[in-house]
Amino acid sequence: MFELPKYGDGLCLARLAALLELLAIDRTRLQQHAVVVTGSNGKGSVAAMCAGIGRALGLRTGLFTSPHLYRFNERFAIDGVPIGDGLLTELVERVATAITHVSRGRGGERFGAFEAQFALACLYFQEAGCAFMVFEAGIGGRYDPVRLVGARLTCVTSVDLEHTELLGGSLELIASDKSDACAAGGTVVYGENLRGLRGHLAEYNRGRGVTGLFVREEIALGEERMSAAGQSLDVRFDRHGFDALELALPGTFQFNNAAIAVAMVLLWLRQERPDAAPAAIEAAVRAGLRETRWAGRIETIRQAPLTVIDVGHTPDGVRQALRSLQLLHGDEEWILVLGVSRDKNVADIAALLAGAFGTIVCTAAHHKGAEAERIAAAARAANPAAEVVVAGDIAAAVAVSTQLALASGRRIYVAGGLFVAVEYATVVRVASRRLVGWG
Repeated sequence: MFELPKYGDGLCLARLAALLELLAIDRTRLQQHAVVVTGSNGKGSVAAMCAGIGRALGLRTGLFTSPHLYRFNERFAIDGVPIGDGLLTELVERVATAITHVSRGRGGERFGAFEAQFALACLYFQEAGCAFMVFEAGIGGRYDPVRLVGARLTCVTSVDLEHTELLGGSLELIASDKSDACAAGGTVVYGENLRGLRGHLAEYNRGRGVTGLFVREEIALGEERMSAAGQSLDVRFDRHGFDALELALPGTFQFNNAAIAVAMVLLWLRQERPDAAPAAIEAAVRAGLRETRWAGRIETIRQAPLTVIDVGHTPDGVRQALRSLQLLHGDEEWILVLGVSRDKNVADIAALLAGAFGTIVCTAAHHKGAEAERIAAAARAANPAAEVVVAGDIAAAVAVSTQLALASGRRIYVAGGLFVAVEYATVVRVASRRLVGWG
């Protein structure tokens, strides 16, 4: 959309600050009205839940996320509605013009695509008068564009070994980097899989006066109920106790995500809307969680044959999603469609998934997909007893997996990476529209 490289030249903070200044972004207001979501897995779900609660409170709410699943416009939403094409084109032109001006003044220094998108989100939300804004980090926190929000409330949803060339080769380094999205004197809400890093994070944050709060410690969970019909949980935090909060998003990992979102919004309200009525807060929390939808996480995209996709692409994300699939739908009669991005560890992800399936269709996503034969070799190594079928592209994977499932009465699970799940869903949906005469 911006015809920019993924990453710009060196660190982005100074040039991005100059860009925000040229666009007349009120960074004081931005800090007051925004929260930032970082983490390895769960960022999108937490951000969507925060925004859902904000909307339910009656606040005009902006949501900036990445990557998009189906359309670029999804990255910029206000009150749950993605930006329209016309306004997006106008804002892209304005931001691109400003980038050209700033770049020339800095000796031709190149901006990265995510920097431009972040600036566009700030401009869009400011001009729309958003009272509450949720920004999802791109990768880290220390040098990520979202650091310029100056947010006093951030979270780290989870940590996994991902983007180690940028963030570091240990969970401690990755958690530290993501924690730096928080402004000095602020609060970071940490997901439950960071509890083992509590001592490290307390010392890391001490010098900046940053407070850490942890799911299942300061933020208490109870009565987690899960079934194919729906799930709910109890949350206790600060002065608030919420029983039987209903979640629209499936998966055991959504309990952690919901607790983070509730705590984030409660902390923001304490800071910016201290007079908010407890009854109104509870009603908004309930409605926001109950109504939040987020594509791609244990999402059923077809009923006949039952087909479920998941966009998890780190080892921990893949592991949690498989566990949730089995709890929700059982662990029998599945065909796995497996694809992994070429910049991920194919062997590790195949090893996490392959052992649970008797039939595995290995394929390559068009975007960034590792070769199907390479994935098949990893699947065979992980599960020598499985029937492994190679489908060279997603269309072929849809055709062969559907045929196998219909012939044997089995179900289909599409996993291993974001792009394989999204591309599979796209092919299925296009085919469904044609069947009913839409195409």
